[in-house]
Amino acid sequence: MKQLIIATKNKGKAEEFKIMFAKYGINAISLLELEEDIPDIEETGSTFEENAALKSEGIMKLLNIPVMADDSGLMIDALDGRPGIFSARYAGEPKDDQANIVKVLKELENVQDPNRTARFVCVLSVSIPGQPTLFKKGSCEGKIALAESGSHGFGYDPIFIPEGYEQTMAELEPNIKNKISHRYHAMVQLEEWIQNLS
Repeated sequence: MKQLIIATKNKGKAEEFKIMFAKYGINAISLLELEEDIPDIEETGSTFEENAALKSEGIMKLLNIPVMADDSGLMIDALDGRPGIFSARYAGEPKDDQANIVKVLKELENVQDPNRTARFVCVLSVSIPGQPTLFKKGSCEGKIALAESGSHGFGYDPIFIPEGYEQTMAELEPNIKNKISHRYHAMVQLEEWIQNLS
């Protein structure tokens, strides 16, 4: 595998993956760099795996080269796993991180600290023509804070306290966050798979 499409238009996310793939001589290209305009693929799946596969398989069929996609979100035990696959649009359209945070804190206002357990989940899918789609999954355990705090990060980072820490993800330095995040754990597994390819 010498070339791969990263199914994202998020520059920061694409850069992270590009650096990892480059170590193994794989030229990774994000959707932002393609000359043809790839239509957005509707995430109609009921799991992170299904949504990631919809993206990687859909774009692979269009371009006939390997494609990697990801789907991720926040699962809160007291909310039966919500927001889950609806994390990005939990408070409705258009996507609004602040509105999502407000909604989660409101739904948890009567839930005591020991019962505010949650985890970030990331599923990576790699679709290669003629092969079954490969999945790698990472998670970061923690709990939901009583109030938001911190300015680093995005999404639910200001209300998520990772296990073993007192601060929210948004209060941690990026170099610490990047070593404990759900995406990092999924990437470690993906990297092990790439090493076995070579």
